[in-house]
Amino acid sequence: MRSDGELLRAVTAGGDRRAFEELYRRYAPWLTARMRTRCADAALVDDVVQETFLAVWRGTARWREDAAGADAAGWLWRIASRRLVDALRGAGARGRLRQALARLRHRDEVSAEERVLAGVEHGDLAGALVRLSPELRAVLQATVVDGLTTREAAVLLGIPPGTVKTRAMRARRQLREALA
Repeated sequence: MRSDGELLRAVTAGGDRRAFEELYRRYAPWLTARMRTRCADAALVDDVVQETFLAVWRGTARWREDAAGADAAGWLWRIASRRLVDALRGAGARGRLRQALARLRHRDEVSAEERVLAGVEHGDLAGALVRLSPELRAVLQATVVDGLTTREAAVLLGIPPGTVKTRAMRARRQLREALA
């Protein structure tokens, strides 16, 4: 079994179809499941995942081992999350986004990221994160965990960029105070 780095080199350097198929089988289910924690519209998530892998195949998403390391999952997640933001910016995106976020807020299951941020069992950071309001945690999740820019997080969360900055600043201040 080839490493992620070997697969990505084969796809980006030589257009190796078998390497691409192996990369797709390895990461498409994971990426789809993770994207569905961000957007309740399954069809949109499927489109975003397909567009992500299409960008990899066509070479429009550039992978550089020296910049990305061998972290294929993180690289694919960054591509997909930005494509999701772009898709949500489209016609009627605000309405779809609000509906998707409303469904996500009222669902019973908790995403893996939420479990990491809120469900860590030991340590001061876990307690400090749990005590943050859901709005502040959402901004931290989008900007820190998912690596989105302020503008991308604003689109994803359906709030102005200034509000993202303010909430991020408040979250950092509250975490500093809790950990001091």
